[in-house]
Amino acid sequence: MRNGMMEMDESRFDRRAAQAALLAWYGRCARDLPWRRTRDPYRIWVSEVMLQQTRVETVLRYYDAFLERFPDLESLACADEESLLKAWEGLGYYRRARNLQKAARRIIAGLDADQKAGRAEVPSDPEAFRALPGVGPYTAAAVQSIAFGRPMGAVDGNVQRVLARWFAWSDPVDAPAGRRRIQKLADELTVRSDPGRWKQAVMELGATICLPRSPRCSKCPVEPHCLARREGKAAELPTRVQRRRIRPVHRHVAVVRGPAPSRYWLVRRPEGGVLEGMWEFPALEAGGPGPVAVAVLAAHLEAGWGLAVESVRTVGRAEHTFTHLRWLMQVYLVEAKAESGRNGRWFDREALAELALPRAVQKVAEAAGALGPERS
Repeated sequence: MRNGMMEMDESRFDRRAAQAALLAWYGRCARDLPWRRTRDPYRIWVSEVMLQQTRVETVLRYYDAFLERFPDLESLACADEESLLKAWEGLGYYRRARNLQKAARRIIAGLDADQKAGRAEVPSDPEAFRALPGVGPYTAAAVQSIAFGRPMGAVDGNVQRVLARWFAWSDPVDAPAGRRRIQKLADELTVRSDPGRWKQAVMELGATICLPRSPRCSKCPVEPHCLARREGKAAELPTRVQRRRIRPVHRHVAVVRGPAPSRYWLVRRPEGGVLEGMWEFPALEAGGPGPVAVAVLAAHLEAGWGLAVESVRTVGRAEHTFTHLRWLMQVYLVEAKAESGRNGRWFDREALAELALPRAVQKVAEAAGALGPERS
């Protein structure tokens, strides 16, 4: 043991045999995914951004449609935000889409006059690509290895899990020392003759065989070489630093309806927080799980947005969990005396359905009957 970390005897793992076995398996068993049929760096980049914290099955429902609407950097850079976010709706983590567009705009803004006459390209230089908005170490390594053949080890949760098991690494993979060790292993293991294929093979193994719970070791092509399997502790690995508890936040959400039929008041989320800049119904974060006093909610709507309240009634509850917090939402249908207000906007029912609404806001709208079958 050194500095509190367990020593790892890497010599016990037969790297060459494991690499050969995994690549042969990938050739036979890899899923046919649309981003694996292209070498276009832009399309590969879009897929990697979509796949962050999102299941493959979900991304498959959006990938082709998004690229049909925004087939290149130019179309993405020129899109208005509402169109972009609407195309992203359902994928969540909307900052990813905004950063992707910011990056496209920065690439185009950096072109000289001669280059602007041609087609904007994703930077093939790793440092230039890494400097773009939203491009972290994993995205940089993934895109550069797949699209440009750069021998860079791409490490995400799947790769952490696979490598921790292969080498029976029992210290937390998400602690600083663990991250450095796993990154070093990923770099060293990368098959330099085809780093993109190697990256996808490791990811495929983590997604389909080396699962977080109940790993399918008997079907794993690397099973004869896996040290955790040999030591009978594959299901116990990897270990992680104890995660933060998900914090509950009680929200009283007012679906404000105007005197004209089916007109609703929405406001923008503040910058720098959860769902920044997205549309939502006005809310009060105060008190516990029970309904808030009608007078308190009415006063909040008047003070915050200049809305004059006619009536308030409770119509339901909704919940939504983010990475670090859970919104517990009491939903109210509020009738306004007039279609007035400040720092927000009125939308009719059809326009509301066309907005890029986060899933948390959709749940509120559904509870109040603002989406789906209309209620009286």
